[in-house]
Amino acid sequence: MAIQKIYDAVEAQIRDAIKRGDFDNLPNKGKPLDLSEWQKTPEHLRMSYSVLKNAGYSPREVHTRKELANLKRALEEEPDKARKHRLLTRIQALEITSAVRMDKLRKR
Repeated sequence: MAIQKIYDAVEAQIRDAIKRGDFDNLPNKGKPLDLSEWQKTPEHLRMSYSVLKNAGYSPREVHTRKELANLKRALEEEPDKARKHRLLTRIQALEITSAVRMDKLRKR
C-alpha cells in the first residue's frame, strides 16, 4: 500500500513537470535510446554503474574503452612503423586485460 502511494506521488510530480515543460529541451529528445552499452554490462552491475554514471563517475572499464579508442586513433595516424608496433602491442595487451576483467565481472 505504501509503495503505491510513492508511485502515485512520483507520477503526479512527473505530470506536473510535463505540464511546466521541464522535459521539452532534454538532449536526444525524440531519438531512440542506445542501450548497447547497457546490454554489454553484466546484469548485476547495471544499476550501480548507472548510479555512478549519473553521479559523474565511471568504472574502470569505461576508462579502458576510452583509452583503447584513443590508442586506435593514434595507431591510424602514426606514420612511424616502430611506434605503430608499440601502439599495437599496447592495444592488444589492454584488450586482453579488459576481456579478463569483464569475464571476472560476469562470473560474480
